[in-house]
Amino acid sequence: MVRENEIRENEVAMELPEPRDAGLVFIGRIATPWTSRLETPRQGRHDGPVCRIEIFAPWIPALQGVEAFERLEVLYWLDRSRRDLLLQSPARNGRTHGTFSLRSPVRPNPIGTSIVRLEAVEDAVLLVRGLDCLDGTPLLDLKPDRTLFTPIAPPQPGDFQTG
Repeated sequence: MVRENEIRENEVAMELPEPRDAGLVFIGRIATPWTSRLETPRQGRHDGPVCRIEIFAPWIPALQGVEAFERLEVLYWLDRSRRDLLLQSPARNGRTHGTFSLRSPVRPNPIGTSIVRLEAVEDAVLLVRGLDCLDGTPLLDLKPDRTLFTPIAPPQPGDFQTG
């Protein structure tokens, strides 16, 4: 059984550098059924349980128009994740993978991201399916799923560059 914060065979941790403020602002809080990493799904499912994304004032007006999108990209801060592993062994078989080749919550900057299905908007609360984070996770940002979004701003030269 996986235990929280264990170092598995062949995993490598590092001493973290002094933190520097990136100026992040939590814009809300996520409510899910999961209170332990051991019960949280490894990937969110669009037929999973309905979860709540609660937006803090003064960010509520920023929700205007969000109901037009079937799917949203949710970025959140994995506040209970360790941040010091360089190599991880997710299969517990002694084989390691670099942290940047995994979607593990253990990261130097523990930013989680999910594409969720928007079920409803109720004032300052979004009801969604497809999350894979712990109850109480801080919300960093919301964006329309890029596969559904057509930019509103006029085109720029870089929009047409290829090769």
